[in-house]
Amino acid sequence: MAAPREAPERRLFGRRFLTDPARLFQHNAWDNVEWSEEQEASARSKVQENSSQLLPPDKQEDYEVNAKKYWDDFYKIHENGFFKDRHWLFTEFPELAPNRNASQNGDCVRGFSNREQSNHEGLGSCENGHCSLETRAENQLNLTKATPEICAGGPAAQECDELNHSDGGYPGSSAAYRILEVGCGAGNTVFPILQTNNDPGLFVYCCDFSTTAVDLVQNNAEFDSSRCFAFVHDLCDDQSPFPMPDESLDIVILVFVLSAILPEKMQRVVNRLSRLLRPGGVVLLRDYGRYDLAQLRFKKGQCLSDNFYVRGDGTRVYFFTQDELHELFTTAGLQKIQNLVDRRLQVNRGKQMTMYRVWIQCKYRKPAAPQL
Repeated sequence: MAAPREAPERRLFGRRFLTDPARLFQHNAWDNVEWSEEQEASARSKVQENSSQLLPPDKQEDYEVNAKKYWDDFYKIHENGFFKDRHWLFTEFPELAPNRNASQNGDCVRGFSNREQSNHEGLGSCENGHCSLETRAENQLNLTKATPEICAGGPAAQECDELNHSDGGYPGSSAAYRILEVGCGAGNTVFPILQTNNDPGLFVYCCDFSTTAVDLVQNNAEFDSSRCFAFVHDLCDDQSPFPMPDESLDIVILVFVLSAILPEKMQRVVNRLSRLLRPGGVVLLRDYGRYDLAQLRFKKGQCLSDNFYVRGDGTRVYFFTQDELHELFTTAGLQKIQNLVDRRLQVNRGKQMTMYRVWIQCKYRKPAAPQL
């Protein structure tokens, strides 16, 4: 009697799966999925198609000039209910956790593990181009983006003009370890840090371009002004002051923030943030990668320039390559610790659906001061 034949297999993004769909849907996600040449060619074709018709210059100018309004509207509608708290941060970025160890800033890479298990099977929503896995109702896996710092006119950082940096009289001046999150949104990164890291020497700054977002942070019951300072800031305005002096920060966090900035202004932004880091300080970034699901879902007429799009709600997003981010950070004088791409297959077992996400995660360090 012949031995029973195994179910045939097929390749999906470089991973082998049984053609029996039940095998594929046994898990919520497949990490570090390799793309086949055919899959990448298909994604490239979709991007060429949806970017073949650019928005006229007058409409592009409107999205730049009124960027603050679009993000204020976003947070007036969603408040703190759109994004899920990012507890995965402490796995991917141990620099943020208690009992941090300098050796953890090295090149050791453990892979992406953004799993915040949930009983929900939802793939997340794609509302007006925001492909989110962090909605409170649909949080099977987590990760989209924090609210970005957009480059347009808006209120300057609150109270910063009155701060005297020369005599150390700035918020958090007595802290031993200082973190700044840029684009804090409603606090989905800041509050997990404050809850998890009880180091008495820690002080956290957080800023956003949206006044509405900062109000949500300051009015949150968990906001503690003795450990945190939240302020409105236009990251692209060189005249908009920070509440802390240059070379005073240990960590700068950019979680789905840089992608919302006009591409030609990104380098200036990274240069500014680099100056805030003390020697040995680190930038931690996670952002959209080229050919992410969100990019492929855009329609004709939503493209502003190469790989830069406007969503239905007026907010904007760019999709990076590793080389582009490396160029931005090294031009600002930072040294690479980590620059990884995560291609992830996510599965909705209830709906028998799949989707493919692409994110980039980086760590770049400011060189230590030379020994005298």
